[in-house]
Amino acid sequence: MAQVPAAVIAAGGLVGGYAVARWTKKRPLGGVALAAAGAVAAREWERKAGGKAAALLSGAYVAAFAGSHPLAKKVGAWPSVFAVAGVVGAASWVVADRRGR
Repeated sequence: MAQVPAAVIAAGGLVGGYAVARWTKKRPLGGVALAAAGAVAAREWERKAGGKAAALLSGAYVAAFAGSHPLAKKVGAWPSVFAVAGVVGAASWVVADRRGR
């Protein structure tokens, strides 16, 4: 069975978490989606690239979430979310997913 790359999980978690929060108007529910995807991605990062890489990528995931807020004030909410999701997805692919192939 083909596995979903951790990069897709991480980027999808950032986009999905925002989408859930926005469309349900319940920010905590978006946070649950964000955290759940982050936990799954972290498990995959640890499995594929080790604990150190998982810790660094998890930090990048949290930093992307936090950084999307001030960036949104400059470029808008959706562009900000897509930008940080792209950065985290690319970092994840380079560090963990590319190695797994």
